[in-house]
Amino acid sequence: MKKILCAILAIVMVLAFTACGSKDTSSKSEKAAKVLTIDEVEKTVAAKMEKVEKDDFKIGLICLHDENSTYDNNFIQALKEVQKELGLKDEQVLIKTNINEDDACYNAAAELVDKGCNIVCADSFGHESYMIQAAKEFPDVQFCHATGTRAQTELVSNYHNAFASIYEGRYLAGVAAGMKLNEMIDAGKITADKAVIGYVGAFDYAEVVSGMTSFYLGAKAICPSATMKVVYTSSWFDIAKEKESALKLINSGCVLISQHADSEGAPKACEEKGVPNVAYNISTISMGPTTALISSKIDWSVYFKMIIDTALKGGTIPTDYCGTMKEGAVKLTELNEKAAAKGTQEKIDEIKAKLESGEVKVFDTKTFTVDGKELTTYTADIVDAGDFVPDSEAVVDGQFAESSKRSAPYFAIKYIDGIEDL
Repeated sequence: MKKILCAILAIVMVLAFTACGSKDTSSKSEKAAKVLTIDEVEKTVAAKMEKVEKDDFKIGLICLHDENSTYDNNFIQALKEVQKELGLKDEQVLIKTNINEDDACYNAAAELVDKGCNIVCADSFGHESYMIQAAKEFPDVQFCHATGTRAQTELVSNYHNAFASIYEGRYLAGVAAGMKLNEMIDAGKITADKAVIGYVGAFDYAEVVSGMTSFYLGAKAICPSATMKVVYTSSWFDIAKEKESALKLINSGCVLISQHADSEGAPKACEEKGVPNVAYNISTISMGPTTALISSKIDWSVYFKMIIDTALKGGTIPTDYCGTMKEGAVKLTELNEKAAAKGTQEKIDEIKAKLESGEVKVFDTKTFTVDGKELTTYTADIVDAGDFVPDSEAVVDGQFAESSKRSAPYFAIKYIDGIEDL
């Protein structure tokens, strides 16, 4: 009987030990698979630049398109503005245009390094992996990439990302749109329920979604009955598609058009149809004298001046820079008084002051709903591991804290109530 009891006890002990072992293995596996938040990952430490003499300094800029693209032209003109301000010679500022988001970007970066550039910049999201490749190969050169997401966690000390809080500018541009909608309602041109905005988007990426949502929230803050329809072109720059999309929105009942796409297609369609338009990157008053209201833009001269100044004095370029409206990195172009509603500039100035003081928050969760409910939590994909897995909480103190944990936008909610994909 004792032998039987001992045998049973031994079996129980073996099973218990095995179970404990299995539990430990599972725990380690789960730990290995744990998704790290942006606060938990190892962060890139930016390399310090040695001082470069002004006459020896060179900077290169890689553009996806050329001056015909409002987006690329915004970068080009900003760099030329800084060149003039700092007294740099033409041979010190090298600009490569129409560089695709493929090996052509790496080749362009390598050529700029061969020509003596101390800093190489690129302006399009799809350039990122090729810029990182170049940064690894040329550690003595600083590589700065606009709109990218990987610099914080790539652990490449001479690679940097940059963006700006453009959602603030979009919101203010939305204020101008809301003022125009109210004017149309008050004049009897439309009823309140017909205050429908059309939005031409390039892709349904977070950058576009964040911009269109902040624009809509700005408009809705002024015109509460406003709704919005969106059409995507699947291209950053396509004049024909952008014009076609704008016309589709107008024909569906949209009475005001805005955009996150890089050509004059939508503004010109609006001028032809007599529909108010809010554009992006540059003023479109010359092509829409009776319909263009205003545009929001990132003023890249602020960033260019900072990184060039860093090179000339010696120092460190931020790994992940987000310019703000307060420092002039986010702006509105001039208001077209002939097309805008009366009192628009005063209202913009009022709301701008409240944004800068913090009294107004663009993504205040009390100002919008998702599927009829207030947004109380949202896990965003902030750590770019190439897997598009949400990792970090983005709702903080009653607002979606856009661009606070990474410069590139991560508001990717499609769609808040009031916005629909046409």
